[in-house]
Amino acid sequence: MSAAHGGSVRTLRVPGRHGYAAEFSPYLPGRLACAAAQHYGIAGAPRFRSHPTPLSPPCTRCPRKSVFSLCGPSDRSDPPPRLENRPQGHPRACSFVPVPRSQHPAVRGCGTLLILDQDESGLRIFRSFDWNDGLFDVTWSENNEHVLVTCSGDGSLQLWDTAKPTGPLQVYKEHTQEVYSVDWSQTRGEHLVVSGSWDQTVKLWDPNVGKSLCTFRGHESVIYSTIWSPHIPGCFASASGDQTLRIWDVKAAGVRIVVPAHQAEVLSCDWCKYNENLLVTGAVDCSLRGWDLRNVRQPVFELLGHTYAIRRVKFSPFHSSVLASCSYDFTVRFWNFSKPDPLLEIVDHHTEFTCGLDLSLQSPTQVVDCAWDETIKIYDPVCLTVPA
Repeated sequence: MSAAHGGSVRTLRVPGRHGYAAEFSPYLPGRLACAAAQHYGIAGAPRFRSHPTPLSPPCTRCPRKSVFSLCGPSDRSDPPPRLENRPQGHPRACSFVPVPRSQHPAVRGCGTLLILDQDESGLRIFRSFDWNDGLFDVTWSENNEHVLVTCSGDGSLQLWDTAKPTGPLQVYKEHTQEVYSVDWSQTRGEHLVVSGSWDQTVKLWDPNVGKSLCTFRGHESVIYSTIWSPHIPGCFASASGDQTLRIWDVKAAGVRIVVPAHQAEVLSCDWCKYNENLLVTGAVDCSLRGWDLRNVRQPVFELLGHTYAIRRVKFSPFHSSVLASCSYDFTVRFWNFSKPDPLLEIVDHHTEFTCGLDLSLQSPTQVVDCAWDETIKIYDPVCLTVPA
């Protein structure tokens, strides 16, 4: 592992680990966590699920068959070529038909939780924890600065303590397929975690209890994203491959609102920090849409510009109309949906899919992202250093 500091960007390279999620600590300035996996695994198209074999974005020389065009072998009985064996003449953007994990269990990889600190010299690893399957998401505890929860490809959640050199402290295994999203409730006095899985269920957990408190059913496809409301206790949102955004009430143990958000798989959602009725979704159709829960017939805004699926979207904790998104087009984009020309800035410093993204709660200008190019980057976009 090697760290580099280039200009205003602090970079950590972690060979053999592909970043899926990054999150700043809500307690310690300069500390963050990254969930990573040894092997690639793509969300956002039915043909690209459940594979641990490396893929890369679509090849521009191949016919566009869907959101992701394909080249190479189409027989799922054979493993796809590795990136270094892509057909001659095809650029880094060439992708291959995946093979379900069940067909090739021998290629299961491990995952790593990285705890990082930043200083004047760059990024350094404070602690790292390995798990026996890829880690897809991470969330910090809201009541203990040392505690985190991750989720993984084996259907489990893991509880970690950064004050201890080994772990995990506890493992929660109830989901029957990959768990792709995990979030810790921000409501004071609550100790609740919500997880979303490819088994089409959302589960509610109290980390002090060894089993889930409740299972929420209703989605008709893979669940990619779950996020607690920062305003309404016991309320969370989920985004799914069934093209919907759903709002759930823990007390009612059921769904409150179903939003037909896109005509494509919805990979991410987030709640506005300044408006309890406003959420944003990002989807395989390359669009971001804002939703007012008081009237969900039409989006209140739509942001276009990404050229491939949007993997993650985050509202700013400092600006009520600013948000950021990262995509399989390798870019991070910053937006102000209140402006006639909403695109503020494009950051293009990764060479593979950009999957993880977070905006600091401590600094109004600092952003972290991570990608499949084995790098984690912290930087201050120009658009956040001037009034939005």
